[in-house]
Amino acid sequence: MNPAKRAEIFRRLKEANPEPKTELEYSTPFELLIAVLLSAQATDVGVNKATRRLYPVANTPQKILDLGIDELTSYIQTIGLYKTKAKNVMATCQILVDKYNGEVPQTMEELVELPGVGRKTANVVLNTAFRQIAMAVDTHIFRVSNRTNIAPGKTVEIVEQKLLKFVPKEYLMDAHHWLILHGRYTCIARKPLCWNCVIADLCEYKAKTPPPPNALPPVVPAQAGPHTETTKSRRSTR
Repeated sequence: MNPAKRAEIFRRLKEANPEPKTELEYSTPFELLIAVLLSAQATDVGVNKATRRLYPVANTPQKILDLGIDELTSYIQTIGLYKTKAKNVMATCQILVDKYNGEVPQTMEELVELPGVGRKTANVVLNTAFRQIAMAVDTHIFRVSNRTNIAPGKTVEIVEQKLLKFVPKEYLMDAHHWLILHGRYTCIARKPLCWNCVIADLCEYKAKTPPPPNALPPVVPAQAGPHTETTKSRRSTR
């Protein structure tokens, strides 16, 4: 995929969603860190349901330590792998209190030393809470990057590095959110909604899904350059 196509892809994604946000609910970097830690192999909807109950009671490292693991477990037991996650949350909170005065560190090296926090979680926190340029590659972003050919790679690490290299600088800060939302709602795993995709004509995925009967094509933002031809039309009703 050439740079002009990538630039137009992200221009359109930004046009469709100028200020993309995570779907996890949080009000502090710590709340985001815990929500992302809990979200592994779980949905954002499920995590939000649990944290809506937990955070009014305990939303700082010390308050969660005071809560105790049994009480914490009762709040998150609807989330997959909740027993392991409860242990990791408690251990992470202890480190934050002992080593960082209850604050969330702002470097990759420090974050990945916290129990249950891998590179993906650290990147989400760095990008979303602290507005650092970082690329958290989850299953959605990995799929979209490979399927569209924006940044193909056999591992999440390769895709991460390619995205950081290939995404135009003016779109890097929010690229993570655009890609994950696109993968979650349009470029879905089993059967992508190519007929309802604003970047379908730029995407290099060959086996595009045909539209269902009576479907209307999406509204494609007016093109920014001469490298592609687009037309405007009404957006279909989902």
